[in-house]
Amino acid sequence: MIRLFILYFRSFVFYVGYVAATIVVTIGCMLFIWILPRRLRFVFASAWCSFIIFWLRVSVGVRYDISGMDNVKGSPVVALANHQSEWETFFLYKILSPVCPILKKELLNIPFWGWALRLYHPIAIDRSRRHKAGRSILTQGVGRIKEGMSVVIFPEGTRTAVGRHKPFSRGGAKLAVAANTPILPVAHNAGGCWPPHRFLKHPGTIKLVIGPEVSVLSGDASALTDEVERWVLARLAEWN
Repeated sequence: MIRLFILYFRSFVFYVGYVAATIVVTIGCMLFIWILPRRLRFVFASAWCSFIIFWLRVSVGVRYDISGMDNVKGSPVVALANHQSEWETFFLYKILSPVCPILKKELLNIPFWGWALRLYHPIAIDRSRRHKAGRSILTQGVGRIKEGMSVVIFPEGTRTAVGRHKPFSRGGAKLAVAANTPILPVAHNAGGCWPPHRFLKHPGTIKLVIGPEVSVLSGDASALTDEVERWVLARLAEWN
């Protein structure tokens, strides 16, 4: 009982810092970030992501063990990763900045927060219209990559619990082929510390592996998707 209380308390403390940092970022975007060139805006966003990861370690005790950072070259990529929590979003947006966010279009209508998001030139999609959403990611994503931004895609579509897996969709590979941009495969087990759709956060060490870039010269999105999916599943199997 005491341990559970401590977990709830530490998770509460984390969310207090999370919300406070988000409010500060939102106000900053509204007051002065909008006047900065787009690339400098992402420095601010990356700092926010870094703080969230730092604050999670301080408040809850979540650390991480990363390998493959040498595979991050600094040029635009389409990163394909399994999806278990919000943690991997923060981490990937931090290390791959500038990153084009992909989000539900409804988020852009939220006062202040949505207005701040617009400053980062996101790809806003309508998830209720799946095929149209796929076309939006493809057409807008190519444009963002040409502008020098990376795109992070979670091919499973939704967050899944540790030990579970959903088949990868081909949308990310199709975007990489259309933009002639390498795929960066990523595998992690963040859901063990930050379970999907749960308030409680658990102390521990998140493992994340960044694989070598995958060339898209073959132009076969299905084969590329299968290759990345096999690689990710192999990494996850090593940790189970």
